Amino acid sequence: MREAIKEAARAWLHLTIGAAISLLCYLMVGVVLFTAFLTLTVIGAGVLPESVLLLRRLAGWERRRAAAWTGTPVPESYLPLEGPLPARVRTAVTDPGTRQDLLWAAAQLLYGLLLWYLSLILWAPALLVDGVRTGLAGRRPVALPLIGRLAGLAADGSRALLTPAPSAARDAALAARIEQLTETRAGAIAAHGAELRRIERDLHDGAQAHLVALSMRIGLARRAYDSDPVTARRLLDDAQTQAEEALAELRHVVRGIHPPILTDRGLTGAVRALAASSGLEAAVSVTGLGDHPQEGPRAPAAVEAAAYFVVAEALTNAARHSGADRASVSLAREPAALRVRVRDEGRGGAETGEGGGSGLTGMRRRVAALDGTVRLTSPEGGPTVIEVELPCVW
Repeated sequence: MREAIKEAARAWLHLTIGAAISLLCYLMVGVVLFTAFLTLTVIGAGVLPESVLLLRRLAGWERRRAAAWTGTPVPESYLPLEGPLPARVRTAVTDPGTRQDLLWAAAQLLYGLLLWYLSLILWAPALLVDGVRTGLAGRRPVALPLIGRLAGLAADGSRALLTPAPSAARDAALAARIEQLTETRAGAIAAHGAELRRIERDLHDGAQAHLVALSMRIGLARRAYDSDPVTARRLLDDAQTQAEEALAELRHVVRGIHPPILTDRGLTGAVRALAASSGLEAAVSVTGLGDHPQEGPRAPAAVEAAAYFVVAEALTNAARHSGADRASVSLAREPAALRVRVRDEGRGGAETGEGGGSGLTGMRRRVAALDGTVRLTSPEGGPTVIEVELPCVW
């Protein structure tokens, strides 16, 4: 009997909170409809999206309550209320989730209060009937559990009304995907612009300067060829040096666009070369990839380039900033992805947010452009671990 009373009290508390939510629904339905009317006159345009957000929060609270009672999560599906005001108003009006929340709120007004009133009416008779049954005949309570059946009806009703239709879920997933692609495209464009500026700067400050000096020395050598052959020879020697330096600068620029070593030695060989030239005691482990381009399947060129630059940036940061003397790099082939992991034993404390330096920002943008993910952990005292997953088809 005591357990039955506890369960009935728990169910009655659930129904009581539901009744309070019904009163809030009464206010919210009125607010949303009123702001929708004002939107027609442009006066309430700025308030409508905020009202819809409040309605979403109220519906989300009821989803959590229904999930806690039934033990099964209740999914939600909304279009994002972002962007300029006209777009937010249009989304708030056309989102199927808004209509679904309004329908739930209107129904909650009825069954939330009705079931609570019924639970109030049932309490006294249920206590009397079950008290007599257990006191006289020692039988199990049958009336008090009816209150828990009422709470179950309330939770089931909320679940049925707040579970999004499959089409709405697909639309919301599609909208979220479009938003994600928009962000990654913007990041890719920004990364591409930064790369073009870097190439232009390298060409201007490096190869172009050497070529200008080369042209000047060849011109001086031509003038001095007949009158001063020794000076002309010296100027031609200088010109040859300038030509070699210009070629070296051009090779550096080309390596920044797409490292030739990836074509010649494959990702594994290129990463081993990076580790060997990093200035660190760097170990490289490879799973599922060959040591040479001809051995085993290769990832697409864009994926290999992204993985290469991730390793290069991570090892450069470790050598310059972390104070580490040891690092490890692992490459692993997975069924639909390439996983890269770089760990250094430095002091840690690397910035993990979006503002974590231009190198990390460029790394994130490059990986995001390929629909990949970057995870950075760097507690104070180390170690620093960068994990990257790049989707690809082998």
